Amino acid sequence: MFFPRHWIAAKSTLLPIVGAVLSLAFSTLAAEAQATADACEAASGVTMLAAPLSPSKGSPLRVIVSSEQPIEGTLSLIAPDGKVAATTAERLGGPPYSWYAEVPSPAVGKWQAKLTRAASPDCAAFTKPIDVRRSPQGAPRATAGSVWPIRDTWNRDTENLYSAWIEKLFDAPQDQSLSWKALHEVLRDKQRNVLFNYLGLGEDQKGLVIQPDCADLPYFLRAYYAFKMGLPFGYAKCNRGGGGQAPRCPQWWNIQKEEPPPQPPPQKVASGGGLFGMFEPPPSQQPALKIPQRPPGLVPGFGFYVRTTVANGVHSGSGRTANDDDNTDYYPVALKQEMLRPGTIFADPYGHILVLVKRIPQSASGAGVFLAVDGQPDGTVARKRFWRGNFLFAQDPALGGPGFKRFRPIVATRGGLRRLSNEEIAKNPDYADFSLEQSKLSVEDFYDRMDDVMSPAPLDPMQAMKEAITSLEEQVVTRVTSVENGRKYQTGGGKEVSMPDGPSIFETTGAWEDFATPSRDLRLLIAIDVVRGFPERVARRPDRYAMPAGKTPADVKAELDNVLASEMANRKFAYTRTDGSQWNLALKDVVERAQNLEMAYNINDCVELRWGAPDGSEEAATCKRRAPGAQKSKMTEYREWFRERRRPPRA
Repeated sequence: MFFPRHWIAAKSTLLPIVGAVLSLAFSTLAAEAQATADACEAASGVTMLAAPLSPSKGSPLRVIVSSEQPIEGTLSLIAPDGKVAATTAERLGGPPYSWYAEVPSPAVGKWQAKLTRAASPDCAAFTKPIDVRRSPQGAPRATAGSVWPIRDTWNRDTENLYSAWIEKLFDAPQDQSLSWKALHEVLRDKQRNVLFNYLGLGEDQKGLVIQPDCADLPYFLRAYYAFKMGLPFGYAKCNRGGGGQAPRCPQWWNIQKEEPPPQPPPQKVASGGGLFGMFEPPPSQQPALKIPQRPPGLVPGFGFYVRTTVANGVHSGSGRTANDDDNTDYYPVALKQEMLRPGTIFADPYGHILVLVKRIPQSASGAGVFLAVDGQPDGTVARKRFWRGNFLFAQDPALGGPGFKRFRPIVATRGGLRRLSNEEIAKNPDYADFSLEQSKLSVEDFYDRMDDVMSPAPLDPMQAMKEAITSLEEQVVTRVTSVENGRKYQTGGGKEVSMPDGPSIFETTGAWEDFATPSRDLRLLIAIDVVRGFPERVARRPDRYAMPAGKTPADVKAELDNVLASEMANRKFAYTRTDGSQWNLALKDVVERAQNLEMAYNINDCVELRWGAPDGSEEAATCKRRAPGAQKSKMTEYREWFRERRRPPRA
């Protein structure tokens, strides 16, 4: 076919115009598509993180995606050739909800992380381009004026990724017991830690030893994440309270304004006379005491900062500050599912701190559950479930502000780093979760409220009681390890441990803190009361439970009493006696020995006495060690605290 010459000329003239129009149209469509994608992403609160910071050939490519909304979707990692290299539809948590996928050895080129939504035509997918290079580039380096460089801000996205990271770090089936001898064992696990070697400096392969106690644990986790992600971090220097007042925090230090190292003790000055003074060197010749300093280098500096500066600066009082106090590291939140996210801490009034790591929603087959981790004086980190025996609550101004709290956001300003106030948090759309609700609840109201949060629908009373028994069993098994550590200390030649005076038995340092169990035993006694009183609790609150048709609360209580007795007799465990032999006990024995367990926490007693073995019994025949009389007198004096299930406020 031939076109007339004038049409060819006109066509030549129109081509640039048509091209411009089409280019504008395509640009408009692309902009609209991107705007729609951005709007979808914002509406669902979706954010993606690719790890490491600089993906490269030969290093695993890990991607974690978090979402505010419980969307159904599939995460895919798409290779440069367009093929799907990894995919998963498994969704964790909520909120935030998260997906995780990994490619062990990605090819060089342009990758895509894609979350495809089911049954959502308007917001079908979220994508993130990922450039995998031949070698890593642009690893962060140490900078003057900050422990680590700041690259990002705390906001809803970074907070959600923090929660998703923590959940993945401690994830496992609910019935699986999780325990590590130190936090660094978890952080060095490539299958758990999405941020393993994230900076490309081999930072998780340099042998950093991280062993937090319960107060250190939330700070260590927060600092580790902030270090990897280039976020601000700081901590308050608090007292422990006293005189009827909650702890207060007069100082605040951060990575741009470090706490000065402690001053060395005064040096001994030569007397200048006398028989012995003549042999002392003059003050100018005495060796100067060296104050440990943060070493140069990003990774060594971080390790020192966490293990030394932060560990020496925080304690359990940091979590018990008054709930309306602005000068604190934590602020209280409302008791709602959407507020109790992984990374949220629980500060009990007696000094223990736990970190939430997972919420398991209520289902047809089980009650809802919150799981948390805590640290112990020996550095052990273990996972446990929320229940009254693990999470103690009380209302007493002298004990401070207990309950669930989150880290206070830190922002960068021209004047340096600062923390948001409670009012600012309440008005900030990325947070807006400050609440004094917990301050207004009685003890019973608090636990009733948590029951409603975990399991909004009525519970099967029999199933709920068995879960409470399982929680008690977990607590007893954990105590087996603690008492066994004390036995090993004794058999290894451990000397007699001095016993603190008064309330200090619950919070001290050294061998008493490591091997005595006053706080653990007080919680165990409370747990025993909870399980023993469960049938009565069901009868008291029948509306909370799905009562069987045709049965009265009294009928259900009687049935629960029978099953409780059977379960307690059938659930058994063993501990190691002084001579190394095993002795079997049932939960029933522990419950019946509650009175003996009121004085079973002393490390200087044999393990048989620490398990309440009756005097003159076959079980107690292997006992070879008893606490000195003066310590027994103290324990008799303090026994009232355990009998009344209350921990005294510090003087």
